[in-house]
Amino acid sequence: MQTLWVHTFWPTCASLLLFPSVALLLVLLPQFSFFTFVHGEIPTTLDGPFKPVTVPVDTSFRGNAVDLPDSDPRVQRIVKGFEPEQISVSLSATHDSVWISWITGEFQIGDDITPLDPDTVASVVVYGRYEYPMTNQSTGYSLVYNQLYELEGLQNYTSGIIHHVCLTGLMPNTLYQYQCGDPSIPAMSAVSYFQTMPVSGPESYPSRIAVVGDLGLTYNTTSTVDHLLINHPDLLLLVGDVSDANLYFTNGTADHCFHEQTYQPRWDYWGRYMQPLVSKVPVMVVEGDHEIEKQAGNQMFAAYSSRFAFPSEESGSSSSLFYSFNAGGIHFVMLGAYTSYEKSGYNYFLTSFHFSQSLPQLSTESDSYFSPTGDQYNWLELDLASVDRNVTPWLVAAWHPPWYSTYTAHYREAECMRVELEDILYEYGVDIVFNGHVHAYERSNQVYNYTLDPCGPIYITVGDGGNGEMMDIAHADEPGNCPQPSTMPGQNMEYFCAFNFTSGPAAGKFCWDEQPEYSAYRESSFGHGLLEVRNETHALWTWHRNQDLYNHARDQIYIVRQPDICPVKANGT
Repeated sequence: MQTLWVHTFWPTCASLLLFPSVALLLVLLPQFSFFTFVHGEIPTTLDGPFKPVTVPVDTSFRGNAVDLPDSDPRVQRIVKGFEPEQISVSLSATHDSVWISWITGEFQIGDDITPLDPDTVASVVVYGRYEYPMTNQSTGYSLVYNQLYELEGLQNYTSGIIHHVCLTGLMPNTLYQYQCGDPSIPAMSAVSYFQTMPVSGPESYPSRIAVVGDLGLTYNTTSTVDHLLINHPDLLLLVGDVSDANLYFTNGTADHCFHEQTYQPRWDYWGRYMQPLVSKVPVMVVEGDHEIEKQAGNQMFAAYSSRFAFPSEESGSSSSLFYSFNAGGIHFVMLGAYTSYEKSGYNYFLTSFHFSQSLPQLSTESDSYFSPTGDQYNWLELDLASVDRNVTPWLVAAWHPPWYSTYTAHYREAECMRVELEDILYEYGVDIVFNGHVHAYERSNQVYNYTLDPCGPIYITVGDGGNGEMMDIAHADEPGNCPQPSTMPGQNMEYFCAFNFTSGPAAGKFCWDEQPEYSAYRESSFGHGLLEVRNETHALWTWHRNQDLYNHARDQIYIVRQPDICPVKANGT
């Protein structure tokens, strides 16, 4: 007889405050027992490695990959004057501080633009614990960024005033209320809420962490976000490719091909659409290739590095492209795939952008996008060495392009990064890796250097958030699909490290002849994932498809740490 496992969740009072839509659904759909998963017994990684599974492509459903137009009410500016909009929350390095970010004033786009003066509007947040007076006040800093082009006829852009304020001295696992803006105008936001992370410890974890990549701003994005909201996460991990503004020409015409133009208002549309979620749930972002956005003076990542707050300084990083933070008993390491990641010597990234002769001229401290060769690696080594696995047992890494993807799209594109960084992540016992970039879902068995390994990480690709470039459906191991190595560097990785395999079932070949043994499950559907860490050894991973009911789990597994048989090189162990 098949064993059934049932998990039922009922929203708490706090979640109803954060997500009124949940309360509405409880009224409208009383016959549903919310968040109920009924399956056969949920497997664990201890049951693996698993035989590879490929879910056949449903060609009739590839998602509504049509961008939201600027006429959609959800992306239009509804505030007046210098009232705050595009409000978001992000974490600092530890539980007792968070960042509040927002934008005031209107962007400008065209040939004749005059940047706003950030000093004309204050950056203030008033806050307090829920049901208590908001007697605390913090101030921060503000900035304006430009996206400029040298070619005649292209439209330049200057942003509204972007504000970042860090709130400190917060209590763990506590619901706070806040308003942001400039009280002297007055121009303050409505009251919003966020909940701090639990204090770091082996028995202390956020309830649910949502993981999504390649979100974009399509109608399928709205389906992903709707599903995500119903699952009421405590934290949102966004593994690159945010607004896809670079799929537009500067005049606002959609192109959906890579080029060196962007339509920066798409960032503002994205911020407005996402505010109901990210003004309440902290969002942690790492850059993807769509965030590069080259402009005059060889500057890059201007929108990404300006619009979000990152705990870079708090975590000892010199760049917004790589940083770390704690969420309860989990230590997250966010790595940059589009900056230098080498230990020393050859700089693959700068070479791929033809900057081997000279580095770009950077105008502000926030423009320090390029770390010298070895900078990220050295930071990573220090960061991993400082992790006390008795305090934060779980170690999770995230970056944009996957190392272990079997899809033809971007196949082995990030091999240089894998060659440089896989050993150190393995030595320090990284448990889970999240990636995007490939527009599909794939979960690996535990793997190291293309070999099944019970101490290797689980690699999960979630590049299926809703982008406008459609799903990836072709697999490199299927007949006729194996790319030629010379064609695979990709748009932003012209230096390539992948060659024919020298050992294993694919020895002498560039691709496997069947789904590789390290690939446990793959499916081409839009969706999002949820990570629920239960204790210091067990975490439940669930992937939801957009076309399924809100409470249906498509792929589900318990990821089990085995510190007794997998000793790690780390502090405190």
